[in-house]
Order: sequence, then structure tokens, then C-alpha cells
Amino acid sequence: MIAIVYYGVGNIRSIHKAVEYVGGKAEITSDAETIESADGIILPGVGAFQAAMKELEPLKETIIKAKVPVMGICLGMQLFASESEEDGIHRGLDIIPGRVVRFPKEVGKIPHMGWNQIRVKKDNPLLDGLDGKYVYFVHSYHFVTSSDYVLTTTDYGIEFVSSVEKDNFVGFQFHPEKSGKVGLEIIRRFVELVG
Repeated sequence: MIAIVYYGVGNIRSIHKAVEYVGGKAEITSDAETIESADGIILPGVGAFQAAMKELEPLKETIIKAKVPVMGICLGMQLFASESEEDGIHRGLDIIPGRVVRFPKEVGKIPHMGWNQIRVKKDNPLLDGLDGKYVYFVHSYHFVTSSDYVLTTTDYGIEFVSSVEKDNFVGFQFHPEKSGKVGLEIIRRFVELVG
């Protein structure tokens, strides 16, 4: 069973539907014991970093100490960071060293919204064969981290990090559940990885 963490933010239903569509079993939950006993965890998120961290506080240690595969989506990925500069400096889960920063004005329209390409920088079974594929983004902030943790980058006036990994944690700035066949393939592979 995959636990989809509910903490008041995120497009939970579409992720739940996508997991079930590819043959996985998922449960939307905010219960720490249920999350701890899950075979995999999805941390979704839409909205502001500070508010999300506040809502996630009761489950913070459960997420950080997870030993099973964990997938962060959009804001869920950003929460893996050490900190964010959105509306001041706020501490994240500090799973992957780095900072979440706003796109510079020079990129043009903010938020970065719509379909864009991913460039695979490191081998990962979730992304095998997906270099150059288009996925769906909606965000104004991006994750700046060491190349050690970067799985993919995307160009939007600047080259930014569009997915990350460290140990059993993987994060996608884009929305796999809104990214058509490519996104469903990533979710299917995650379900297989979880077993």
C-alpha cells in the first residue's frame, strides 16, 4: 500500500486516481502509524512552503525517518529542501541540502506553467528512456541543490532542477499525475518499485 500524505494541501484525488489507474493500491492519510506501515509514500503539495511545513509538523519525523520509497511532487519535492525563501526564510525537512528560490524576473512569465521538457542527468529506473519528454509544471519557485542530487533539469530562461533524489527519496517539480502517458509511466514505475 502507498500512503498519500494528507496535510491540508495538494491535489490528492488526482494522485490517488493515477496510482490506482496503473494498478497500485493507495490510501490518503494523515495518520502517522498508517504512513509508517506503508510500502511507499507520496508527499504531494500545492501552495505556500511555510503553510505546508506548519501543517506537516505532526508528520515531519515520520517522513524524515521513512525507509521505504518516498516520492515528493511539486511543493512536496520542495519540502525536501533545507530551506525556502518564499515569504521569508523557512526551514524545510532538510532531507536534501539546498534552498528553494523564486524564478528571476528575466525568465518572463511567472509562474512557470504548462508543458516543458525534462533532461535526464542521472540514471534512475523511474526516468529510464524519458529524456526529452514533456511533462506538466505549475510553480514560481525552484530547488537549488548540488548536482549530486539532481536527476533532471528543465530550461525556462534558466536551467533549473526539475527532479531530485537522495537515498530512498525522489522528488519531481512537475506533476506526474497531470503529465499524460509520461507521468503515468513514472507513477507505474514507482508502484512497481514499491512492490
